Amino acid sequence: IYIGPPCFFIILGLVVGTATERRHFRSLERREAALSHVLMTDLRAYAPDHDPGVEPCLVIGEAVIATDYLKTFLAGIRNMLGGEVRSYLTLVNRARREATLRMLESARGKGYDAICNVRLEPADIGGSSSRKGVPMAAMVASGTAYRRRVES
Repeated sequence: IYIGPPCFFIILGLVVGTATERRHFRSLERREAALSHVLMTDLRAYAPDHDPGVEPCLVIGEAVIATDYLKTFLAGIRNMLGGEVRSYLTLVNRARREATLRMLESARGKGYDAICNVRLEPADIGGSSSRKGVPMAAMVASGTAYRRRVES
């Protein structure tokens, strides 16, 4: 009787958390495919085919992804035993991809079709290092958006 409710909530957290994560990964894949035509590089200079008549601009994408309590609990056990915390790797991966996509969507919305000087800056805003709250991965993607010259 006493272990029933905790087991129920653990299973519920596992099912809901896994479903949410899978849905987000499917969304990321679909959006990445739709934006695959946008050129993106970490090189500082524009591509040789840039359009000098269109002013480049800074584009930014930000994402904060939080983990669920079940993964936090399991990561705590992994932390005591030592080893790689894979659940947090997926958290950072999702934040990186989401921030990059938001940057690409911002550039595309402004009429640009290429981004150079792409930078990714991670941050831990959830306080996992100080054990104050639920771990979160924050990622900021930034770059210089420009338009490539249209060949006639």
